[in-house]
Amino acid sequence: MPFFLEKGKKSPCGVTRVRQTQLPDRSQPSVTILCVSRSTATEGLLQPHVRRPIPKSESVSTSEFFNEIDRWETVTLEKIHKAANQARRQLTQLLNRDKDTLAKRFGMMTKEIRGRSEEDNFDENDIERLRQTINQMKISLKQLIQPTKTKTIIVTNDRIDWNRLIYVENEDNRIATLCSNSTYIHSDAEWVQNSITVAGGNGQGSGMNQLFYSWGLYVDDEQTIYVADTSNHRIMEWKYGATNGQVVAGGNRQGNGTHQLNNPYDVIVDKKSDSLIISDCGNKRVVRWPCLNGTSGETIISNIDCIGLAIDENGSIYVVDHGKHEVRRYSIGDTEGAVVAGGRGKGNRLDQLAYPYYVFVDRDHSVYVSDHGNHRVMKWKEDAKQGIVVAGGQGSGDDLTQLSNPRGVFVDELNTLYVADGGNHRIMRWSKEAAQGCVIAGGNDSGGKSNQLNNPVGLSFDRHGNLYVVDKNNSRVQKFNIDSNS
Repeated sequence: MPFFLEKGKKSPCGVTRVRQTQLPDRSQPSVTILCVSRSTATEGLLQPHVRRPIPKSESVSTSEFFNEIDRWETVTLEKIHKAANQARRQLTQLLNRDKDTLAKRFGMMTKEIRGRSEEDNFDENDIERLRQTINQMKISLKQLIQPTKTKTIIVTNDRIDWNRLIYVENEDNRIATLCSNSTYIHSDAEWVQNSITVAGGNGQGSGMNQLFYSWGLYVDDEQTIYVADTSNHRIMEWKYGATNGQVVAGGNRQGNGTHQLNNPYDVIVDKKSDSLIISDCGNKRVVRWPCLNGTSGETIISNIDCIGLAIDENGSIYVVDHGKHEVRRYSIGDTEGAVVAGGRGKGNRLDQLAYPYYVFVDRDHSVYVSDHGNHRVMKWKEDAKQGIVVAGGQGSGDDLTQLSNPRGVFVDELNTLYVADGGNHRIMRWSKEAAQGCVIAGGNDSGGKSNQLNNPVGLSFDRHGNLYVVDKNNSRVQKFNIDSNS
């Protein structure tokens, strides 16, 4: 009986199952093999054969087609074995990294205590700071020894990336970092309401322990914080547990030189190039600044009223053009960019934005934008002509269905949205397709207490699920620890 192999249902790994189907009795039957889903990640594993007429007198040999499938299987299994070995290496590196990081922190603290003890130079502030540091280490140690510390995660989708089919990241306190941009946070997670100051908090100023109307921030895997210290025209780096920060970009007074910044509004880290990407708003440019001993930056995007920044796994940079009410995506080497949200003038239609501020891009390249002037957050799927409202959009107000001057945005792996509700001095969480949000931090009127915020702007999470907020009018960055009992 003549037969052909055709595309069937997709397996859990995104590979199309193959089934046998009887051919109709035609004078020109044909054979086609289609056994992988359409995916750039799987191109070359098995190329579909062009339909080939077979004369009626020729007996159909099936061995060549099974051989093709066997070859595809061999190549696929080889890639899976490589991915498994990569996951084993990642697991080993992960465990060793966490142990080494904790050991370094203990060493630094011990050295400081010994030094101050010899100098008899302790005051109440030092004791309180050390107490907070010890408590943080206790939390980290607890996270390290939890049996659910690590987890092997099998990622499956239609566009298979064989290098990430199976990989390891840490999962502690019901949280696991799955990629550079997004984090898995349990839907029932809660945060300790009394936050701690991890940067600034010593009034407005230009000292190494001060901030001045800061906006955006970035938190890396080591819980090092990078802050766009806007009115000081610099980017500050605050290492874990540090009482003082250090200038890593700008800080040479306001200006447009390659060594200067002018009201930077956001900063992100490009891990591939080991550099900072900075929204140098006052100079209407986006600059790339080397992380290691960088003394000047390189302009990579010009003539743009830039505020928020984001980067995807391809290295494409997303920039909010505040003045043009749009978000543009710039591929590597691209100087023009393409509009991915807004771009139809100021307005409140679904295809418009009004003075947008910050942006987040997820793994599907959907763009989330804080539509500041419309008091809402919009989601634009890749190549969409208009967005959808995912938070707010009910006018300015403090009801749970409303936002007031939203700023920083973050989206986790469950598509839960977190937004800095600046005018209401609170951080809101909106579950996917929820009609209203809930307050997870702040919301106790404006103020400078540990459970209060005053015009929060930038926000982010570390790999443990702890929340970081730029508390702009208090000139500080606050950390809300995830509640391990939630």
